[in-house]
Amino acid sequence: MADRLSARAFLALVTDDFRELPHPPGRPEPADGPLGWHGYDASRARAAERTGERESVVCGTGHVEGVRAVLLAFEFGFLGGSLGRRTGDRLEAAYAYAREHRLPVVPLVATGGSRMQEGMLALTQLQRVARQSALTREAGLAQIAVLRDPATGGGWATLGAGADVVLALPGVQVGFAGSRVRPADADPAAYTAEAQVAAGSADAVVPAGELRATLGRWMRLLTAPSAAAAPVPGPLGARDLPLSGWDAVRRARSPERPRAGAYLDAYFTHRVALSGDRCGGTDPAGMLCGFGEHAGRTVAYAAQTGAATRPAGYRTAARLLRLADRLGIPVLTLVDTPGAANDAEAERQGAGPAIADLFVAMASVRTPVTTLLIGEGGSGGALALAAPGRTWATPDSYFSVIAPELAAAILKRGPDEVEATAGQLRLRPQDLTGLGVIRTGDQLFP
Repeated sequence: MADRLSARAFLALVTDDFRELPHPPGRPEPADGPLGWHGYDASRARAAERTGERESVVCGTGHVEGVRAVLLAFEFGFLGGSLGRRTGDRLEAAYAYAREHRLPVVPLVATGGSRMQEGMLALTQLQRVARQSALTREAGLAQIAVLRDPATGGGWATLGAGADVVLALPGVQVGFAGSRVRPADADPAAYTAEAQVAAGSADAVVPAGELRATLGRWMRLLTAPSAAAAPVPGPLGARDLPLSGWDAVRRARSPERPRAGAYLDAYFTHRVALSGDRCGGTDPAGMLCGFGEHAGRTVAYAAQTGAATRPAGYRTAARLLRLADRLGIPVLTLVDTPGAANDAEAERQGAGPAIADLFVAMASVRTPVTTLLIGEGGSGGALALAAPGRTWATPDSYFSVIAPELAAAILKRGPDEVEATAGQLRLRPQDLTGLGVIRTGDQLFP
């Protein structure tokens, strides 16, 4: 699928009241631009006649499902949607307007990259755009990019990949290398929206007919800050406390115990998923991240699923925490893992640094974080997702410095001593309360 709608036609897909922002004063230029590129003025004139636009980007405001935003729509018919100095002028002015009026920014990206007819002066527009994006991020305003066809070169590497959330139309070209400059043997499937989602560089592929509703849902959630902590979810499984340490382990490992999906479904009216660590990885089997609505408020979530968490899962959770912190949104984390993945591939993917980064993110955020232990709490791989001083536990959970079997092995004890070792580790919810590791109350205990 290739989206070839004009900038204004695409704007009409997502808003009904687009109003273009005033253009910045035009800068005086010599004939054929700063490089004197023969025929450049004629090319721009033909592009303007063909598209009805004077530049490759149209900037303005509009409401998307009730949320007003600054929209940056690229016109691919104007010199391939390429970025030149005047493009940079328009983008800079639009970002400044967004900050002045406290509006989220939505780049609708369709560009082949920087304009070669302006040489390095065109390429340096990427630095201008990156600066404006950074200032907008510091101001606590959300940026949600929509990738059209194509989204390549510097436009993808700044306005697209640099956004907080990245949505893409099905089948569109996405990649730093455009179609004419890739290696001859390059797999074209690697340069698609679907491949970027699989690689953790984009969050979701959204059909055009669903784009307005999806974009509106994201914008409503990301523009609703709240200072109050997320309420602790109620337990969905056992209500009576375990009698022994091994009983606690057995309960937490039971396949019948409710997992993260059940807790998230019960807690949120609706939710959207944040996917990928932006470093080439995803961990959908081990970590669920996103934003949802609970009791009329936005709450961010990062939830372990009961599987061993992989490095990409920890990095995605850290990304979620930092985004929620910048936007002033409270966070709920659900801890449930036998531990961090410890296979050779996990080590090659940077398990240690990923866990360390999540510990730092948890220790650094100013937004309130609420943690509920819902199953296994396996060592540091679980503790990294737990909020210091704000962690609760369900009756069918445990938290331990190490799994009882591994503790017995280290102590050179036989298999028949594993259950007794579990008791010595004092890993039951009531033991953890006595140790001051978790909090009581909120109807978690009978």
